[in-house]
Amino acid sequence: MTTQTENNTEFAVVDPDDAENAYEDSDVPGEFRSLTESLGCDQVAVTLIRIPPHSDFEQGTGHFHDEIEELYLVSRGTLTMRFGEEIRSVSAPAAVRVAPKTPRSHRNEGDEPVEMWAVSRRLGRSDSTKLDEFWEASPEARQHAG
Repeated sequence: MTTQTENNTEFAVVDPDDAENAYEDSDVPGEFRSLTESLGCDQVAVTLIRIPPHSDFEQGTGHFHDEIEELYLVSRGTLTMRFGEEIRSVSAPAAVRVAPKTPRSHRNEGDEPVEMWAVSRRLGRSDSTKLDEFWEASPEARQHAG
């Protein structure tokens, strides 16, 4: 919902649970809720990603962006994240910057749900390249919803 004040300042307040979950009715474990449109963002892309315990959100794949630098804000839980060849455990609260062209992926191997916000420059087009079989399946993280 967008509101305009007396000072002609535009702002928006959105409940992320009102945003569509792109992975509903799919085999991907978790939620992917883009808030970019509902917030009326012109310059920034904002997505809430929720990963249930013991789930590989990207299902063994990874991705990179040609131009976009991404900022991941881990607000709950602990993720196992891969950046290129490096694998790190990242616990909330944490901010993670990933440069363009850097292959990346994440999964939740822990017992607690993870909430992570992905924030980047809005291009208005995709610049993402999927990397199949980016890393080995984890015995601690299931590959599919269920």
